Amino acid sequence: MAHAHTDDLLSRARAWVAEDPDPQTRDELSAMLAAAEGPDAESGERIAWSRLAERFSGRLQFGTAGLRGELGAGPMRMNRAVVIRAAAGLAAYVRNHPELGDLVVVGYDARHKSYDFARDTAAAVVGAGLRAALLPRALPTPVLAFAVRHLGAAAGVTVTASHNPPQDNGYKVYLGDGSQIVPPADADIAAEIDAIGSLADVPLARSGWEVLGDDVVEAYLDRAVTVLDPGGPRDLDVVYTPLHGVGRDVLLAAFKQAGFPAPTVVAEQAEPDPDFPTVAFPNPEEPGAMDLAFRTAGAVGPDIVIANDPDADRCAVAVPVTGNGGWRMLRGDDVGALLGAALVAKRATGTFATTIVSSTLLGRIAEAADLGYAETLTGFKWISRADGLRYGYEEALGYCVDPDGVRDKDGITAALLVAELAAALKRTGRTLVDLLDDLALEHGLHATDQLSARVEDLSLIADAMQRLRENPPTRLAGLRVTAADDLTAGSADLPPTDGLRYRLSGEGVRSARIVVRPSGTEPKLKCYLEVVLPVASAAELAGTRERATALLDGIKRDLAAAAGIPA
Repeated sequence: MAHAHTDDLLSRARAWVAEDPDPQTRDELSAMLAAAEGPDAESGERIAWSRLAERFSGRLQFGTAGLRGELGAGPMRMNRAVVIRAAAGLAAYVRNHPELGDLVVVGYDARHKSYDFARDTAAAVVGAGLRAALLPRALPTPVLAFAVRHLGAAAGVTVTASHNPPQDNGYKVYLGDGSQIVPPADADIAAEIDAIGSLADVPLARSGWEVLGDDVVEAYLDRAVTVLDPGGPRDLDVVYTPLHGVGRDVLLAAFKQAGFPAPTVVAEQAEPDPDFPTVAFPNPEEPGAMDLAFRTAGAVGPDIVIANDPDADRCAVAVPVTGNGGWRMLRGDDVGALLGAALVAKRATGTFATTIVSSTLLGRIAEAADLGYAETLTGFKWISRADGLRYGYEEALGYCVDPDGVRDKDGITAALLVAELAAALKRTGRTLVDLLDDLALEHGLHATDQLSARVEDLSLIADAMQRLRENPPTRLAGLRVTAADDLTAGSADLPPTDGLRYRLSGEGVRSARIVVRPSGTEPKLKCYLEVVLPVASAAELAGTRERATALLDGIKRDLAAAAGIPA
């Protein structure tokens, strides 16, 4: 290894240790330094040196998702030093935009270090001469998104990594309209972060921020129940899991205030636990994550099962399978369509919006109801900015049913609206599945699926995208690829993004679509598939579903081969 390079890395690491305010990460990096400076220093490839070099190979990048990454020491990890810089950069941005105001609201979940990061954010904001208000305890992300609008804040921060693994944490930023940041604000904040020199130059207040009371939670609950009809049906038995996250108390309070029977909470997952001990990944979409909920449901026999992800901005729904005692997870697109239909029945007005990777069924529902419709890039930072938004959803279990209250996905209000819809159907002897059948008969069967490849080496994702760009498929599952759009250039309707979109056609297929993109929050390549088939009668539904499943399986298999990823 080059001697100058060695000295530079060691000096940067020593400087980081010297200003790190956290004894835990300071000790971690000191131990790495000691190992890297050990007696076998002649080998630049040894593990200790490589580990240290990786920690200083760059900086955790601040973008439209804020920050998200693995906890640990150094600039490539989530830690107090990185968060203080981010908070100081955000504070500088707010000071440069006095029209926004001077209040920053800070929320946090129950993950490792979340409270520390939230307190450091408040200290940096007050140190910069602004006002900071901390939520009273670990609370769902939608409470923070609500509080930004409710309090007229200039900006908001929530410390959460949502459904990422337990070793991760994150930092999500909202501006005063209650929406997550998008360009150019993200780049402007990142530039302010980059301009910060030594951490010692960042003034940190020892006190002076406000800790909000329960009145902000009560205001959120008062608003949440307005998504329901006051005299609507409430007879519904629910099994609920917060997946070791922070959703339980707020969801139970919302159900009680709305007049529903108290849901049965999955005991093993009821308490907030940053280690998420009963699941491999704390995401209701992941295999096995719902097993305990289904076991509880088997004993209780509820009408539906509801889950939140750990910060409760997502909502998963499962329904009983007729005849076999099992449970079926509804896809995000299923719930998205059901909630859209429920809002149409309530005579909602405005624009319905979803993303380019979600089902096109919402567009059909909106068109039939003579409502506006918009498709955006993935993420609620884009959905929330749709003109005249009344309802928005994305297939990854995120639903915004009250954009004037929470301009972001909200797993609590979504759960309330799902429960009201299920109770109304129950009263007439019908189910959520029956309503999905109705929608298929009216608009065609919109069948969706996903091919997702989790990787250790991020270069594999870039390689797969390059393969598809250089050799785009011409046929998938026997369907012709009629259009292949590279989304990196953007369009009149969409900003640029790293993604590919294919349109397919074939006999007996009304339409078919694939979108391929790297995940913005996880080391995954994600491929979103949809086929739309006509359905002439209820008697044909089962056979049409089988054909759709076979087509989607074939598309997955052929697309995986084309991309060079596992099917």
